[in-house]
Amino acid sequence: MATRVASWWYTAAELAALGLPGLPDDVRKLRDLAKTAGWVERTTDDGVPLSRRRTARGGGTEFHANLLPVPVQEALTQLHNQPASPIAANDKSDGEAEAWAWYDLQSASIKAKAEKRLAILIEVEALVDGGATKTNAIQAVARKRDVSPRSIAEWFSLVAAAPRRHWLPRLAPQYKGGGKEVSIDAEAWQILRSDYLRPERPAFMACYNRLLEDYAAPRGITLPCAKTLKRRLEREVSELIKTSQRDGKEALRRMIPPQMRTVADLHAMQAVNIDGHTFDVFVMTEDNRIIRPVMVGIQDIYSRKLLSWRIGETENTKLARLTFADLFRKWGIPEVAVLDNGRAFASKALTGGAKTRFRFMIKEYEATGVLTTLGIKTHWTMPYRGSSKPIERAWRDLCEDIAKHPAVSGAYTGNKPDAKPENYRDRAIPMAEFEAHVARRIAAHNARLGRATEMARGGSFDAAFAASYASRPIGKASEVELRLALLEAQVRRCDRQHGSVTLHGNRYWSAELLELRGKNVTVRFDPENLRSDAHIYLTTGQYVGAAPVQNKTGFLDQEGAKRRARSEAGIKKLERELREKQDLLNAAKVAELLSGHSEPTPKPEPGASRIVRRHGQTAAQLKPKPQATSEAFENPFIDNFTAGAARLRVVE
Repeated sequence: MATRVASWWYTAAELAALGLPGLPDDVRKLRDLAKTAGWVERTTDDGVPLSRRRTARGGGTEFHANLLPVPVQEALTQLHNQPASPIAANDKSDGEAEAWAWYDLQSASIKAKAEKRLAILIEVEALVDGGATKTNAIQAVARKRDVSPRSIAEWFSLVAAAPRRHWLPRLAPQYKGGGKEVSIDAEAWQILRSDYLRPERPAFMACYNRLLEDYAAPRGITLPCAKTLKRRLEREVSELIKTSQRDGKEALRRMIPPQMRTVADLHAMQAVNIDGHTFDVFVMTEDNRIIRPVMVGIQDIYSRKLLSWRIGETENTKLARLTFADLFRKWGIPEVAVLDNGRAFASKALTGGAKTRFRFMIKEYEATGVLTTLGIKTHWTMPYRGSSKPIERAWRDLCEDIAKHPAVSGAYTGNKPDAKPENYRDRAIPMAEFEAHVARRIAAHNARLGRATEMARGGSFDAAFAASYASRPIGKASEVELRLALLEAQVRRCDRQHGSVTLHGNRYWSAELLELRGKNVTVRFDPENLRSDAHIYLTTGQYVGAAPVQNKTGFLDQEGAKRRARSEAGIKKLERELREKQDLLNAAKVAELLSGHSEPTPKPEPGASRIVRRHGQTAAQLKPKPQATSEAFENPFIDNFTAGAARLRVVE
């Protein structure tokens, strides 16, 4: 009676993988056995089928263990009664794992030969299964495949002790090296490697020839051929060392996959980046000078939209500050600004007082920068690292869209000295015309569809920005914040007498400055209009007021004298109002309130007297004057002259 193994169901592939004695370990052969034995039609005594469709993933047909021969059922029972092993039944043994690991490291040509040998062995086994003897099958396949029967027999010997699934790594050719490695003088080998691994990137043959002619030949040293040494160098020196020594640190950094960043956690106007770009276009200024203009632009990092820009002659702090002012006025105040480490963006006017800023020395009394004052966090990009600034991608687009546009044809300079166009310096675009052209092209750049960025998703930068901007709270700029952004800030000391401050040859003064005489203040002013009012702040940040510029007046200018008189009258009026607020008492009232009847303090007497002796001119001055007689004529001039003459020292 057959041994029953309750509730054990297996597919043909699972039974082949178990490697049970009496069952083939090939899936195809096991399926043929199931078909020949009629496993699908067999049932229990109660009519219950011993096969079924598998409901788990993969499908197929499952067979009950009762369909197996008795010896197989006994082996299966012993297998299930064994304690659980940490290694699954279908895992490879240590030797098999090593064979597959070795096979995985081989070249494609070796793997192709192994696969060809495996196909030949499978074809031989198919003929054997068909009734042919193994010898006849080997000879037939050898003639067909154009290989020797002896080779096929050797291949069978390689896999004789291994299951079919582990034949492939054993059939792979295992070539051995060509013998002992050629020897080379140790110092010569060191010189060759050191010469080759230099930043000048010399050719290997040049290094070999120098070694041969200048080192080996004079010393009678025999060198292997150049190809042998080159193969050894390629084998022993890693690509990492070659790249770092010959190509530099930047090339070594590029060997690491670029960092993949996402902006999904940001929103519009949360973070911006600013950078400058020099146009390859000749532009004529208002005073008829031809320049290549510079544009400072600010881009929203989330949507990649260009939000504000200014054009000038050079990349400077003023241009950057005005670009930020346009951003604040039109869109609001961002939370984070990513800045280049250049002087235009790391200047004190923008980032003064920031804790993460180290380009200049930070002093306690200096003016706080615009971004620091408005609470905008600053992040600095790596020098010469365009990948850390998304706006660099926009500059590449605008170079094509602006500098090479038909509207500026003839003014394009070329992007490098050896790439000048045929119509080089044909004309220069007026500055006003160029600024209008830039504005039109940037608007088209922002509105262009088909953007493949993370947030645009085939749309435009404008659409990505608008969708996020409308759904997020954005800090709006007040008049005070705009004033901070538009005006340049410098620290000045108020005059010690009247409190005025002097800036670029102009004097600014208001009555409020009287309280700040001799103290440092922060003066914010418009560098493009020094005749406008200067705004005075304490160094601690509090606003004091506006100070008008004090105009110079002509020597005979009566109107200037009248303005001066009005100023004096205004100061007197202000002083009178402030004095009335103090509710002061006159001197007589103060004296009356302070008068009293306290006893006078007695004069202290010394404990002892000391004789003072005087000598020289001091003693002469202290001599008593002779008393004038009644007959003497009293003349003050003569008395004074006599006293003065007595104090003179006659030098002969």
